[in-house]
Amino acid sequence: MADSPREGKLSRSPDFVQLIDMASESVGGKILFATDDFFAPAENLLKSDGPRFKEHEYTEFGQWMDGWETRRRRAPGHDWCVVKLGVQGVIRGFDVDISYFTGSYAPRISIQAANLEADKEPEMPERGVRAGVAATPTEWEAVAQLKSDGWDCLVPMTQLTPGKPACSHNYFLVNSLQKWSHVRLNLFPDGGVARLRVYGVGQKDWTTVDPKEPLDLVAIAYGGACIGFSNAYFGHPNRMIGVGPPKAVGDGWETARRRDRPPVLQGHDGGGAVLPGGCEWAVFRLAHPGVVTQIEVDTRHFRGSSPASCSLDGCILTAQEEEDMVRQRWDLPGHRWKALLPVTKLSPDESQVFNSLTPELQDVVTHARLTIYPDGGVGRLRLRGFPSSICLLRPREKPMMRFSVKAGFRSNL
Repeated sequence: MADSPREGKLSRSPDFVQLIDMASESVGGKILFATDDFFAPAENLLKSDGPRFKEHEYTEFGQWMDGWETRRRRAPGHDWCVVKLGVQGVIRGFDVDISYFTGSYAPRISIQAANLEADKEPEMPERGVRAGVAATPTEWEAVAQLKSDGWDCLVPMTQLTPGKPACSHNYFLVNSLQKWSHVRLNLFPDGGVARLRVYGVGQKDWTTVDPKEPLDLVAIAYGGACIGFSNAYFGHPNRMIGVGPPKAVGDGWETARRRDRPPVLQGHDGGGAVLPGGCEWAVFRLAHPGVVTQIEVDTRHFRGSSPASCSLDGCILTAQEEEDMVRQRWDLPGHRWKALLPVTKLSPDESQVFNSLTPELQDVVTHARLTIYPDGGVGRLRLRGFPSSICLLRPREKPMMRFSVKAGFRSNL
């Protein structure tokens, strides 16, 4: 993720960097093919952490580099690699990071993409540990079956621009609502790239879902997204609906400390608890309208900054109503929200599971609002339940995600 957004203030990075990196090794992204891995293997492109630099470290092939770096090409053509996305879905943007490749970055790149059915993907040779090698004839023969040179072009040939040595990002916005499963990164003609981030939102084939098995209806890998929040000083709420358990404090939603806290906190009811004093909130569009039956709030790693308590509400909104609410900064009339979880005490550094207040399977919602009291951090939010055909409320011609920035409110992802 990039710099955390502040309410009413634009960050230096585009909004799409708050979405999931669909190519990351942490979600199952994989390099299928690379023309050359002489100085550093293409697998480095998909590392979940940021690139590093070791000034005085060398391998038998040259300077150690944390990225993909090909040899200086002396034959016709250009270098390229194929990535199988760990999360398939709509791509909203790319980050081609050339940090530390100050004298050896690729001068130009382009990016292509395809949506391949699993049973039509050819079997590719295992790459293993790579260094000092180029693609073998067997690998060339296998990748030829992908016909990747004819894939759709999402980023035309573009010159890369270096920034600071340790922070050199090149961002590319993608205006496409298609689903993609693979991308091809082309280097012109050769050189190095530290990281390739493929930001977007997952798409799930809901027709294949077992109606008896509950699913996480808000998961970003399935298409869920945060579309409004009160504060996200240390971490965007989209992180809460990411893949897998939270890895650290930075892998979750965390707000600033509320400035309206009283100078001295007061207890109530004679117990050890204190009055909450304010709240923060985040609103999510579910990946699919449905009935939420179980709620998981995971505060792992938030040992000194977990919220005192939380609540969850749901509602049904059409696409037009959602747009109106974004403009109104989610000033939704109270009667539109239905309680799914009352104000409930939370414990720090713990995954906590609660049953929803849903009394019957007809209580369908399209949106959910998590409220934390008074502030703090949550690593993961899971809303498990069953999808419903009420999705017809949302016109299909409407785009699933928007990236316009409203005055004073930048979280309209």
